[in-house]
Amino acid sequence: MSTNVVVVGVQWGDEGKGKVVDVLAEHFDVVARYQGGANAGHTVLVGTKKYVLQLLPTGIIRPDKTAAIGNGVVLDPEALQKEIGKLEAAGSNVGHRLKVSDRAHLILPYHRAHEVAAESARGVGKIGTTAKGIGPAYEDKAGRRGLRICDLRDPALFREKCNAIVAEKNRIDAALYGAPPQNAEELTNQFLKASEGVLPYIADVSVYLNTDMDRGKRVLFEGAQGTLLDLDHGTYPFVTSSNSTAGGACTGTGVGPTRINAVVGVSKAYATRVGGGPFPTEALGPEGEKIRERGSEYGAVTGRPRRCGWFDVPVARYSARINHLTALIITKLDILDPLPEIPVGVEYEFKGKRFKDFPPEIESLEQMKVHYRTIPGWQKHTYGSQEVSQLPERAQDYLKFLADEVGVKVAMVSTGPQRDQCVWLDKSVICP
Repeated sequence: MSTNVVVVGVQWGDEGKGKVVDVLAEHFDVVARYQGGANAGHTVLVGTKKYVLQLLPTGIIRPDKTAAIGNGVVLDPEALQKEIGKLEAAGSNVGHRLKVSDRAHLILPYHRAHEVAAESARGVGKIGTTAKGIGPAYEDKAGRRGLRICDLRDPALFREKCNAIVAEKNRIDAALYGAPPQNAEELTNQFLKASEGVLPYIADVSVYLNTDMDRGKRVLFEGAQGTLLDLDHGTYPFVTSSNSTAGGACTGTGVGPTRINAVVGVSKAYATRVGGGPFPTEALGPEGEKIRERGSEYGAVTGRPRRCGWFDVPVARYSARINHLTALIITKLDILDPLPEIPVGVEYEFKGKRFKDFPPEIESLEQMKVHYRTIPGWQKHTYGSQEVSQLPERAQDYLKFLADEVGVKVAMVSTGPQRDQCVWLDKSVICP
């Protein structure tokens, strides 16, 4: 049994982490979000209710759990308040159960304006951002010119800092993109007004989490994207602007690495990707289209169709190493139910050389030849299964094959979007 656990996406995000975190949250006291912004959505179904969470940690929909937004998150106060409003309208009272780090960086209107202008200027080289200001906010954070949640406590000082930054942004955007200037005074006043509702949630999240751990409480950490979108370890430059890997849980919340007991990787039984960038096992044409339609593979936030393909062992093995995965959770197994055969990418070939590692150069990945192993399908329904005995033998063989190839045990399989639609293979790794 593990006390504090990190949940990470094995590939490019959209692996179904929202449902997984919701299921696991039952066994934890606090759910902490450690990176990203409102550019990624976690969809959770509870009975007939559907929740799409962007900034709020998934555990918030359980009334007896506390949710924490760590310093590694970039936060748009208006977006957060809208999300809280929707959640409370659906019957989930947030109240004192939400803690927002006073060290988290803010997303301001000029970040969104800058991102739209910069993405447009890239032309055919577009990264595929969501234009929510995430990247520019992280740029300012790294450039040591960002504004943080704690700055909101002193409106006069915030106004002074913000006015100076807006003046600088106007000069840059005018020179690079020909963008019209923004009114600093008007922007600052509107932002301060819009941020008032966030003030009651501000806390030192590092102190809060560590104190709870000292008291024996269990913390579940969640990120927003997958390993292959990590700024350092992903398919750069087609990545997000923060560390979505397990290491980000520590730097993004102020919790030391020795307090993390396990890292659980979430992967679909196949693979998907949103936006540009290399995708070695992408299934082009009718095959990919069928997976997309069966799996309803459209972005929770953007509605963009996801690119679909087959399980990629080199990617999963790479993710297992980067995150030092303790266990795998496989989602959407039922989407593969009708297939007579299931290809699995097991090895890469580039310029006549075969290898099992994941290279850093996107140019290599874009030209990669993938060698597949074809696994017999089960062609029986797995949707809604809750016991191992309900899984067809060939479905169990498929899961065992993935575990053996990746070198990480499969702890749980999701067989549908509802909380109870899952099969535990080894609960001891994660839950008491």
